[in-house]
Amino acid sequence: MVRLRPYKDEDADIILSWCNNEEDFYKWTAGVLGTYPITRKEFDFVKSLIPFTAFDESGIVGFFTLRNPGKSVNELRFGFVIVDPQKRGKGYGKAMIRQGLKFAFQIYGARRVSLGVFENNPSAYHCYKAVGFQDMISNHVETYRVMNEEWKCLELSMDHNLSII
Repeated sequence: MVRLRPYKDEDADIILSWCNNEEDFYKWTAGVLGTYPITRKEFDFVKSLIPFTAFDESGIVGFFTLRNPGKSVNELRFGFVIVDPQKRGKGYGKAMIRQGLKFAFQIYGARRVSLGVFENNPSAYHCYKAVGFQDMISNHVETYRVMNEEWKCLELSMDHNLSII
């Protein structure tokens, strides 16, 4: 069973070990945390957000942050979502996101939760859709210049009254 706890400094080495190549690093961070390879000092930025470590009986299995994306306290946004590569495809991501949604809706009182995912990261996109996130339709698609390519960021959200947690 996946559970959450507040992130601890000693979690950093394990979490950072999960990004072994530049492409995966930028899919995870969009470059917000710095350039590949990231240092522990750069990763300390996550402490300015609401960071969570996911774990089960085998140890740490994932990580994500929540933050308030605007002036309204009604919305929280997932960021820096990552699952141990050895655990991917086994339901850990979905379980971790569901637990994060419980915190967002039931503890923090959010009315809406949002996130962004690159369109070249279909496994993450399908994980979020399976949990109940819906595509946000917009005339503006945010793009990032990553590794000499343009990456499009897909926006997804979930309203509290539509959540399946």
